Amino acid sequence: MRTDSSPGNLPAREHLPATDAGTAVLDVVIPVYNEEKDLQPCVLRLHEHLKRTFPYAFRITVADNASTDTTPLVAARLAERIPEVRSFRLEQKGRGRALRTVWSASDAPVLAYMDVDLSTDLNALLPLVAPLISGHSDLAIGSRLSRSSRVVRGAKREFISRTYNLILRGSLQARFSDAQCGFKAIRGDVAQELLPLVEDTGWFFDTEMLVLAERAGLRIHEVPVDWVDDPDSTVHIVKTATDDLKGVWRVGRALATGSLSLDRLTRPFGDDPRDRELTDVPKGLARQLVGFCVVGGLSTLFYLLLYSGFRSFSGAQVANALALLVSAVANTAANRRLTFGVRGPGGAVRHQAQGLVVFGIGLALTSGSLAALGAATSDPSHSTELAVLIAANLAATVLRFLLFRAWVFPDRRDGTPSPSREPAPHLPDTRFHPAAVRQSGADAHPPLPQRPAAPPSPSLYDTAPHRADDAVDRARRDSTMQLQAVRPHGHDPRNAR
Repeated sequence: MRTDSSPGNLPAREHLPATDAGTAVLDVVIPVYNEEKDLQPCVLRLHEHLKRTFPYAFRITVADNASTDTTPLVAARLAERIPEVRSFRLEQKGRGRALRTVWSASDAPVLAYMDVDLSTDLNALLPLVAPLISGHSDLAIGSRLSRSSRVVRGAKREFISRTYNLILRGSLQARFSDAQCGFKAIRGDVAQELLPLVEDTGWFFDTEMLVLAERAGLRIHEVPVDWVDDPDSTVHIVKTATDDLKGVWRVGRALATGSLSLDRLTRPFGDDPRDRELTDVPKGLARQLVGFCVVGGLSTLFYLLLYSGFRSFSGAQVANALALLVSAVANTAANRRLTFGVRGPGGAVRHQAQGLVVFGIGLALTSGSLAALGAATSDPSHSTELAVLIAANLAATVLRFLLFRAWVFPDRRDGTPSPSREPAPHLPDTRFHPAAVRQSGADAHPPLPQRPAAPPSPSLYDTAPHRADDAVDRARRDSTMQLQAVRPHGHDPRNAR
């Protein structure tokens, strides 16, 4: 999976303007299924809190997941009574399906969701969305496992939550602390690009979204929360845990095989110092060193096993040459894909040929070391031979990395792609815009207005080229941030299942 695509697919993160008070900056979604008793107290309490504390215009959206009780009627009454409340009806169950449908259709630049039981203290809502409004982060999550969180819940749920997060850390290398807390937010422009890659429609939806976002290099902000367990929760723990483990296996396999197109999300929002061209600073050196060391360690073990096998029926020099040849071919292929990010068959034969030249240098070093050992003692032990070969291979490894980086897989500094690397494909605009949605209570909101470009200020210096570039950047950002107001269907057309 390539992660070296150039930035610029989406506009840079920027602070949302504090104007146009009638336009909703925040859209809080409450997914519900048969919650006729808890829905009204939840919405009234949330609405009162936002009216009192939130400095921007907001909207509360009730996403009904095919409820069979009077939940749709309660939601419709709330939408009629309160101007900031909207109600959507989906004919299929699934919390992930509800969030994806409503988020994809929302015109608000910041999207959030919370559980209907309001287990999380609402005082954490403003700290949750503030980094998204300011442009600092792309996603934000509430964490019950932070040291400063205050949580009241039973031992069973505590054990399940911590075990699940340990599984995520061990299997998917997740670094966020709490995947299951029903208190999350995402920027609208990020959601338009990220949600089409999320397959799950149930409880694993948030975990999959966070894993993909983290792997793509998006910034995730965590907020410690105060959380009180709801003893009347209708979540089926066993079924949810089983579905989550299946989702972990599916996402882990997709990441391992490189079948997920995360290159379109890799640092697409600009303002990243790693994308700046700096003199005398090699690009990607730290990441390449880590990958090369991992591949080199595995190749050394593979080489020693081959040498021990070939040594049982041949001499030391023949066994060394055969083991080094086989391991060198595997090492070149692994470094080509994992360390230097080259995909596809183009240039593979040439890379292997260059790798064999590097192999010849390593063979000269190791064979010379064995020859020197043979001259020093007539009958060296097998352990002594292995020790000498390990030392020689360490020297050959340093030289191999330098040759790989400078000769086999060079990093072009002139801004043009290296011939040995695949160019980043042009990705069409795949943002989801459903045509119509069932909505109760009011009409859809108009799109966010475009901000007029500020006139250039007088300066003592000649800044005309910079002002022209800024105007282009502003036009691109404004055209992208103007989200179309649409209404979601009860069925998500992107979900083939």
